[in-house]
Amino acid sequence: MRIINDKYLKLWGNFEKNKKAAVILLIIPFQFSYAYAERAEKNQFHLFKGGIGSIFSQTPKRSAEKIDITELSKFPFDPSKMGEYAVPAQGAQVLYGNLNKPPAGNLSFLEAIHRAVQRRPEISQSIARVSEQHANIDYAKSKYYPQLSGGINTADLTKGERGGQVFTIDATQVLYDFGKIKSSVLSAEAKTLEEQAGFLVSLDQVSYDVANAIINIKRYQEVTKIAQQQIKGIGKIAEIANLRAKAGISSQADPIQAQSNLEAAEANLIVQETQLRQYQQRLRTLLGYDLSGNQWLIPDAVLQRSDLYADPNYSYIPSIMQAQAAVEVAKSQKQQVKLSVYPSINIKGSLSQAVNGRNPNNNEDDGFYNSIMLEASSNFYQGGGVSAQTRAASYAEQAAQAQVNTAYLDVLDQVRLIREQIESKKRQMAVLVQRRETTARTKELYQEQYKLGTRTVVDLLNAEQSIHSAAMEIVNSQYDIYAGLVQYIQVTGRSRDVYELNNMKIQGVEVNP
Repeated sequence: MRIINDKYLKLWGNFEKNKKAAVILLIIPFQFSYAYAERAEKNQFHLFKGGIGSIFSQTPKRSAEKIDITELSKFPFDPSKMGEYAVPAQGAQVLYGNLNKPPAGNLSFLEAIHRAVQRRPEISQSIARVSEQHANIDYAKSKYYPQLSGGINTADLTKGERGGQVFTIDATQVLYDFGKIKSSVLSAEAKTLEEQAGFLVSLDQVSYDVANAIINIKRYQEVTKIAQQQIKGIGKIAEIANLRAKAGISSQADPIQAQSNLEAAEANLIVQETQLRQYQQRLRTLLGYDLSGNQWLIPDAVLQRSDLYADPNYSYIPSIMQAQAAVEVAKSQKQQVKLSVYPSINIKGSLSQAVNGRNPNNNEDDGFYNSIMLEASSNFYQGGGVSAQTRAASYAEQAAQAQVNTAYLDVLDQVRLIREQIESKKRQMAVLVQRRETTARTKELYQEQYKLGTRTVVDLLNAEQSIHSAAMEIVNSQYDIYAGLVQYIQVTGRSRDVYELNNMKIQGVEVNP
């Protein structure tokens, strides 16, 4: 290592006389370090590897094969500032007051939907994304205007002018770029349309969630009443069975059989009440407060305006709109890639002022320099990168077009399934109503025959069970039809018309039909 130091000092002494020595001075230490690496001690080699070697490569700090939960959980989270008590948009406050407090009276079906869309965070997120893309349009258009930049740099350090600085201001104006800026603007506008369609998707989803929750609350309120009636009916049969068994008229097994059916009915009531509470909690999450005591009424007009058998207007379905907007985004990005090989012609102006040194542009002490020039630049060759990007953009366009077809087929499939389900439920209800009437007459006959001893208590319990089972199936079929209709409204993009959301400020955004 002594040889290295001597040569190093010698070159340093001749630095001002020989400019080439400056380059050699930077290279020689690395060359000699590698030449004598095998002869150096291990600690010197590790010092080189950890010191100078780290300049050219960095040691990875994290492993892609490990997940650190502590690192992921370090972000602060305050539930009191978000969740069901999140502060809604200011525009919603003006229309509805404090959306975190329940209304004084009963809330109607439509009012519940209107309140939910004014406070749900997924809609706020969609609105923020639309605003983001609007800002990107302005950013793309800014390239049409002059671009100003400036800065300060040191003077030439190789000429002993270390104390000097050069202030620069540059201005560039695009004269002609073969439509590259225009293509960027069109791409940003297409992305904005895509996010607007995403906002409509979120709006329809929240509306459906509220409507579906209310329908199922109504369903399980009625089913719970039927379950309670079933308990009363079986309880009366159990009393009769007990009296007859004590009198020795019937078997001692009859009271046990009746008690078993009574316990099964009580268990069924718990199941139905659990379902009711689940949907009530779901609605509470959507609205931000408990409305378990609210008396809900499903408007007939909402169900009549669903237009179940009318052909959907596919151009107004948000999921298809979003897919079609994605196609336009892919087309504009493909156009951007194609135009990137063309030159951009700019006019460029530059001002520079040296302080305590020479201006490298005119070699004058503390010199001032200005210039105006035409500039043309183009990416002629990038190792096949442009052609690869073009192919990628073409595939992205094909994928976006396939997504349009997928969205269309999904809507078509759901429309057909919902219509078939509703028709099936209508036919089923007609049979169930007839079954309930038949079972009621059968129960009356069984009661008379049981008193005469020609029927067992099991026959009587089965008749009672059939009556309430038919009643529950009728209610479930009825609300299955309601649930299918609100799903049809969502799938066909009619939520805004049916739920009266058009021309209404939704968290500051108005939807115009």
